[in-house]
Amino acid sequence: MKMIDKFYKKNILVLGLAKSGTEAAKLLHLLGAQVTVNDQKPYEENSQARELEKQGMTVVCGSHPNDLVNDSLDYLVKNPGIRYDHPLILEASKRDIPIITEVELAFLISEADMIGITGSNGKTTTTTYIGDMLKGGEKEPLLAGNIGEVACGVAQNATNKHEMVVELSSFQLMGIDTFSPKIAVLLNFVEAHLDYHGSMKAYIEAKMNVFKNQTEEDFLIYNMDDQKVSEVVEKGRARLIPFSTKQVVANGACIVDDWLTVFDEKLIHVSEMSLPGEHNIANGLAAAAAALLAGAKKDQVCNVLRNFAGVAHRLQFIGELNGRRFFNNSKATNVPATITALKAFEDQVVLIAGGLDRGLSFDELIPLLSEQVSTMITYGETKLKLSEAAEQAGVPQIFSVESLEEATHMAYKKSEAKDVILLSPACASWDQFKTFEERGDMFTETFYKLSQ
Repeated sequence: MKMIDKFYKKNILVLGLAKSGTEAAKLLHLLGAQVTVNDQKPYEENSQARELEKQGMTVVCGSHPNDLVNDSLDYLVKNPGIRYDHPLILEASKRDIPIITEVELAFLISEADMIGITGSNGKTTTTTYIGDMLKGGEKEPLLAGNIGEVACGVAQNATNKHEMVVELSSFQLMGIDTFSPKIAVLLNFVEAHLDYHGSMKAYIEAKMNVFKNQTEEDFLIYNMDDQKVSEVVEKGRARLIPFSTKQVVANGACIVDDWLTVFDEKLIHVSEMSLPGEHNIANGLAAAAAALLAGAKKDQVCNVLRNFAGVAHRLQFIGELNGRRFFNNSKATNVPATITALKAFEDQVVLIAGGLDRGLSFDELIPLLSEQVSTMITYGETKLKLSEAAEQAGVPQIFSVESLEEATHMAYKKSEAKDVILLSPACASWDQFKTFEERGDMFTETFYKLSQ
């Protein structure tokens, strides 16, 4: 890692711990900063805060005292999940104190080049694709960011023999200053996290930060089929590399005569793709372009496209039971993600959907429910709203239950051989689960119980 002196003897407040805040605090302490950490969880229950205190940092737990932000503070590093209308964030903004997230720290200390991947849907699949494609190539891949590995922790072990492949959320990208990946990948825009950002415009502006600091020496891989993406990338300075499943493009990635083609080289036939759905072809094209630019071997790229098993909770094949195929798409926390999942299948779908009620409409689902869904099982806070959408779509069988476990049993009971049983909730998980991963694990566990 680069032992930078930017934060040496600076007074820095790390707001919110969890994994990213804890790693950021450790790194800043290593770089010689005077670190104070502040977390809502009480000290007695906060093992991370107690660990940081033992290392010599000041810890304040259980509340967020206003006086933590004052004129002696040089930087505020915030956990990405903390909103910008938090009182301490607002006070820091008023005092012109820089507010950053830990991905900025990762960029500043990393000796490795970075590939930064963002978009509303498909980030984790594309990030994992790229990581697998880079194996055995010019540089060893290190995956980090929103995929689960804290970027500033990974960056400490990165050298110029590595390539950091970083999944980036809009929350993380709002808190950057100089961050600039060598290769940026912008997948798509759909309405998401508007409760955090306040508007679609603000959400898109946050995503655009992935390329705002890039230069003419860098690359920006973008989805030519997404009109808004195509418009905003024109504001960047990097070399544009389009990908498309609908058009043949020069100097990019596309489908030519049913072959995935990147930089005018045929890779594999569409029928050889291991993951179902046009969206996964798009993810594969974007990933292949990024990987090849970063020195991946063509044979490895093709091998990954043919054999990639998918990512947990993202259209993940769980198994087959009496002719029914079960797919876990718990990551579908919004309507567009569920629409994308439904489009991936040709067989009839028994759809399980439901979750946190954010006050959003499900009308966009209706055309796909009419075409693809034979049975709809709804649960959670949104069960009635989703059932109403299913009724409007003319879904033959509609059932509402309380829990996901009940929904999975009902889906199996009401399904037939050759049906796809798909968990694709179209909602956040927080009415009944802490995370979408926990929700997907419950679905998977219930499948295994049914199989016994």
